[in-house]
Amino acid sequence: MLTIRDITVRLGGRTIIDGASATLPQNGKIGLIGRNGAGKSTLVKAIIGELEPDGGSVDMPRRARLGYIAQEAPTGTKTPFDAVVEADTERTQLLAEAETCTDPHRLGDLHERLIAIDAYTAPARAARILVGLGFDEEMQGRPLDSYSGGWKMRVALASLLFSEPDVMLLDEPSNHLDLEATLWLENFLKGYPKTLLVISHERDLLNTVVDHILHLQQGKLTLYPGDYDSFERIRAERAAQAEAARASQDAQRKKLSEYVAKNSARASTAKQAQSRAKMLAKMQPIASMAEDPSLSFDFPSPDELRPPLVTLDLAAVGYEEDKPILRRLNLRIDPEDRIALLGRNGNGKTTLARLLARQLDPMEGSLTFSPKIRIGYFTQYQVEELPSNSTPLELMTRAMDGKPTVAVRGQLGRFGFSGNRATSVTGTLSGGERARLALALVTRDAPHMLILDEPTNHLDVDAREALVQALNAFDGAVILVSHDRHMVELVADRLVLVDGGVAENYDGSMEDYVDFVLGRNQPKSGGAEGKASGGAKKSGAVAREELKALRKKVTAAETRMKRQQAQLAEIDAALANPGSGKGDLKGVAIGELGKRHAACTADLEQAETEWLEVNEVLETLMGRGK
Repeated sequence: MLTIRDITVRLGGRTIIDGASATLPQNGKIGLIGRNGAGKSTLVKAIIGELEPDGGSVDMPRRARLGYIAQEAPTGTKTPFDAVVEADTERTQLLAEAETCTDPHRLGDLHERLIAIDAYTAPARAARILVGLGFDEEMQGRPLDSYSGGWKMRVALASLLFSEPDVMLLDEPSNHLDLEATLWLENFLKGYPKTLLVISHERDLLNTVVDHILHLQQGKLTLYPGDYDSFERIRAERAAQAEAARASQDAQRKKLSEYVAKNSARASTAKQAQSRAKMLAKMQPIASMAEDPSLSFDFPSPDELRPPLVTLDLAAVGYEEDKPILRRLNLRIDPEDRIALLGRNGNGKTTLARLLARQLDPMEGSLTFSPKIRIGYFTQYQVEELPSNSTPLELMTRAMDGKPTVAVRGQLGRFGFSGNRATSVTGTLSGGERARLALALVTRDAPHMLILDEPTNHLDVDAREALVQALNAFDGAVILVSHDRHMVELVADRLVLVDGGVAENYDGSMEDYVDFVLGRNQPKSGGAEGKASGGAKKSGAVAREELKALRKKVTAAETRMKRQQAQLAEIDAALANPGSGKGDLKGVAIGELGKRHAACTADLEQAETEWLEVNEVLETLMGRGK
C-alpha cells in the first residue's frame, strides 16, 4: 500500500502541490489525471524520491520495490533483449554467483531462489514483452544505438514491465507507441498483479485498465472508485451541484446587499443591517465553471474546391531509389473525408502522410492534387522544434508574413492565445499549449486538407475532447494517424490499413480492428483482410483455426519448459546434497547427474526457442493482420 500524507511541493516560488493526501489500494490500478500543468509528473517525482517535498511524506512497506522509467533512454551496443533481461537485477546477480559458486549448500539455495522468481522462463517473458511492444526477433538482436529515441523508450518500458515491481509508476506510457502496441500494453496492464499508478490522458486506457481515478486539481488529490467514465459522471454531478449552489449564493448575496443598502441609515434596522453586512463579508464565493482557454481549438474554414482533392493511382513511395516502402497505392480523398491510417509503426503510415503532404514524390504511378489545394501537416517534431525564446505572436507574424496584425491575432485567438498569452515566451508554455500553437501555425492558411500525425501526445483528456469537436466541425478533409482510438472512433469515417507494403481500405469498424489485433476476432471481409504469413488472403474461419493451432503449440512449449525446469530443480538439489536424490535420481552418481543436467538444460533451451518462434508468428498474426 502506498500512502501520500500532506505532500506540499513548491517550484520557483509557486505552490504546485498543496497538502495533498491519498491512500492507494494495494494491488490497485490507479489512473493519475489532471489538467496539463497540474503537477502530475511533479507528484511522481516526489513519490520516487527524485524531488524532495517541502512538506509531508510518502509511505510504503519497507521491502516494496518501486519501479519507474528513467528519463534517459537506454543506449549503447547492448541489444534490446539483453537490456530487458538484465532489468531483473536479482536474477542477473544470482546467475552470476551460481556460475562460480563451489559451496553445494549455497548452490542449492541459489537454484531454489532462481526457481522461485521464475528465472528460467525470463528469456521467454522478455521476448514476449518486446514482441508486444513491436520488436520482432531481428530487432531484438540489434544494438540499442541503432534505434531512434522513441524505440529506445519502448525498451525502457519493456524493462520496467519485465522487472514486475511491487508498485509500478508509468508516465504517459503510450506516447511512443502505435495503436497496436498500445492495445497490447492495455491488455498487459489489465492483468498486472501488483499496484499500478499510471499518468495517462488516454480515455480508453483509463477505462480498460484502471479501477480507481486519482484526480489532481488545484494542488489537492481526490481518489474516485471506478474508471474514467465513472469519474466523469461524478465530476459532472458535482459541477452541476456547485453551479446550482453558486446561483443560490448569488441570489442570497443580492438580497443581503439590497437589505444593507436600504436599512443601514435607519436607527431601528441599523443593527440588523450591520449583522447582514458581516454575513455578506464572510460569505465565501463559489467558483463558477469558467471558460478555459486551454480547450480552445477552432480551425479556419477553407474555400470550396471541387472533388477530388487528391487522387493516387498505382503510386509507389519510399526514400531510396528502387526501394519503395509502399506500392500500388490507390486512394481518392474528397472534401470532408475523415480517414484514419492504421498499422504498426514502421509499416509506412508516416511515409504515406508525407506523400499526401507533398514532402515526398511518387516513385511510380501518379499523384494528382486539386490545383488550388492548401494542405496543413502537423507532426510531433513541429511541437518539439518550436523556438523557446520567441512568443506565439512573433512566430505567427513571421508565418503570416504581410498579413495585418488583426488577422495574426485572430488566428492565435482561435487556439486560445489572446491577450497576454500571445506574448508569453514559448519556452514557458506547457506541452499542451505548444501543441495548440503548432496547430495554429499549420492551419494559418485555412487548409483544405489537414494531416495530423499523433496530435494528442501533449493534450490532456479535456483538450482531446475539444480537439475532436473542432475536427468534426472542420470543413476540410482530415487524415489522422493516432494511437488514441477514442479520437479515431469519433473522428474517422474511413479506415485505411497500411501493412505489408500496401495501403487498403479496412471495411470493418474500429471495434473490429481492436478485436483483430487482440486476436479476439477477425476483420470483416473486403478491403484489407487478414493475410496469411505466405501473403495469400484467408477467410476468418481459416485464420481462426491457424491462431488456435499456434496457441496449442505455445501451450505445449510452455508445458515442456515447466517440466524441464522442475526436473532441473530436482537435479540441482541432488547435486547440492549428494545421496539425497528422489525417485529415479536416488543413488545416481554425480557424473551422471551432470550429464542429465546438461541434457535437461539443452531440452529447456530448445523448448524456449520453439516458444519464441511460435509466439512470434502468433503475435505477428494477431498484431499485423498476417
